Amino acid sequence: MLSDRVDEWLVSHLNEFDGKPLVSIARGELELDELVDAEEKAAAEQTAGEYADVVKRMQEKLGERVKEVRVSQRLTDSPSCVVVDGQDMAVHLQHMLKQAGHAVPESRPILEINPEHALVRRLKDEADDRRFADWSNILLDQALLSEGGQLDDPVDFVNRLNDLLQEVTK
Repeated sequence: MLSDRVDEWLVSHLNEFDGKPLVSIARGELELDELVDAEEKAAAEQTAGEYADVVKRMQEKLGERVKEVRVSQRLTDSPSCVVVDGQDMAVHLQHMLKQAGHAVPESRPILEINPEHALVRRLKDEADDRRFADWSNILLDQALLSEGGQLDDPVDFVNRLNDLLQEVTK
């Protein structure tokens, strides 16, 4: 497992090991074709179709905060994650360069949602636009925090979370 801060830089220069290409799971589309049979692939495509409206609504609500929203093929436990486009700089490397005082080109993350997670299933049935927007923003913020990022407006995140928690406890 490559988890040190310099690993992204190292792997950008080391393209393969033992004849196998090295690919970041946090970058771009994840190709699992050789690990997934045709039945699982068909089920994943059907699920993506069922969540097409949710993805479209989330994209509208999140606007410029994300490059894209899509159904994930990589998540099992988390409701969401952020990945970078295949050509963008990894989030860890962006943080490392910012800490060193370097200018980092602006890039927007791709938000992937886990259709098997209870929060995402609940979001599918959410009719209230304000609550849908709040849940969408919270899922993005949680994914950014999980990635080790910092929120642009942590107060807004806390206020949204508190409002939703109050609604649940009524």
